[in-house]
Amino acid sequence: MHRRHFLAALAASGTAGIAHAYEPARILLAQAATAVAPPARRSPDVIFVPTPNEVVDKMLEMAKVTAKDVVYDLGCGDGRIVITAAQKFGARAIGIDIDPKRIEEANANAKAAKVTDKVRFIEGDLFEANIGEATVVTLYLLTRLNEKLKPKLLKDLKPGTRVVSHAFDMGDWKPEQTASVSASSVYLWRIPANAK
Repeated sequence: MHRRHFLAALAASGTAGIAHAYEPARILLAQAATAVAPPARRSPDVIFVPTPNEVVDKMLEMAKVTAKDVVYDLGCGDGRIVITAAQKFGARAIGIDIDPKRIEEANANAKAAKVTDKVRFIEGDLFEANIGEATVVTLYLLTRLNEKLKPKLLKDLKPGTRVVSHAFDMGDWKPEQTASVSASSVYLWRIPANAK
């Protein structure tokens, strides 16, 4: 074999040998990268339409929110219900939204409103969120989403917890109270003692 061809063959076999030696490590690194990859993010169920401020006030008034309450806004958007609950009623409040852009906006709004000590925003799926500490839950979804959420509300929330929805009802679960403000309907339910 010509010397040049011999050296090329030797180099090729050496490189292959080195690559072969490192193959298990490469596979482990690829598996580790796959294992920590975040799960695919689900798209929001509804487009973001902010609740008018007068409707926000009515929702929180109907729920009789006080400083003793923990308000959860499921699908919190820009955070206005959460921020108002803290600012006007002194409540501790948590907003949950699947859209990272909305969470970023909500955090900026809370900072501007100087209520970051009383509010928190969580990027997540409201259908999977831990909402058990809520004493008030606010919604601005769609009727079909409210109905899908209803079993979770009845299972996870304590009896007496108030649920308030802007514009959309819950099908056959009749509200305890209904009000109109700015051409919008607001519905109030209370988790019954026998819900679980």
